[in-house]
Amino acid sequence: MFQAVARHLSFTRAAQELYITQPAITKHIRELERTYGQRLFERRGNRISLTEAGTLLLSHADEVELLHQMLTEKLHQLHGEAAGRLRLGASTTLSQYVLPAVLPGFRHRYPQVELTLLNGNSEQIAEAILAGQLDLGFVEGRSKSQDLHYEPLLDDELVAVRRATAAGPPALPVPLSEALACPLVLRERGSGTLEVLEFALREQKIKLASLHVAFYFDNTEAIKTYLEAAPEALGFVSRRALTRELAAGLLEEVPIRGLRLPRQFEALWVQGQPLTRPAERFLRHVQGVITSGNSV
Repeated sequence: MFQAVARHLSFTRAAQELYITQPAITKHIRELERTYGQRLFERRGNRISLTEAGTLLLSHADEVELLHQMLTEKLHQLHGEAAGRLRLGASTTLSQYVLPAVLPGFRHRYPQVELTLLNGNSEQIAEAILAGQLDLGFVEGRSKSQDLHYEPLLDDELVAVRRATAAGPPALPVPLSEALACPLVLRERGSGTLEVLEFALREQKIKLASLHVAFYFDNTEAIKTYLEAAPEALGFVSRRALTRELAAGLLEEVPIRGLRLPRQFEALWVQGQPLTRPAERFLRHVQGVITSGNSV
């Protein structure tokens, strides 16, 4: 619990990560401070920061956790097993629409691996990988860090969608200027989805700042729900996230003349650093599922 609070510098976000109540987190930290006889966090209103004692405790806690992980892996390697902790991170589209179908098969095959999955946008996942908070990440987008290794995983495409109309989807692609005249509903800054759209518009000499953006949302589900309630709005969403809404007649695709938004999902980890055995096994499992065409 202490490490989660120290990473996020937030009792609320630590509680969300660990799926426990905030009072339980607060109680644990107070017990630690009583045990060591020192304050571990400075509290200033709604903000907290690590004290010198907290910083020292965090460094040792991370070392102990790493040693425990290494010991667990080595013990299970004696029998050729993949075991231990596996901290995964995935951008929103992947964590909601791709990985959930893959996880049960991996858990059945490798029951000794303790899995956690952090959901964030592509920028947040990359930062968490570099900070050593995740073992393996999955993202989409065009930005790349020289400190990270990227491995192509799966093709995807963004499509423009709106609330379904009585007339149905346009028979012919609509002009780009007409589509962009609608109130737009987009993903937030730092998301791979917005980055792909912004790059494509830039090639058309169009700046995002010049458009009428009604809302930026931090998840695709919110965009789809908004579109269902706002017939004048247009959103850009992964095709993989639209299966149910298109089939149910809630949303419809709007083809746009001269605008295609292909992208690629990628796995990433620290450049030059080998994957742990559980992470390597998970990556190969995901690749196997994709190759066979099952569930994704």
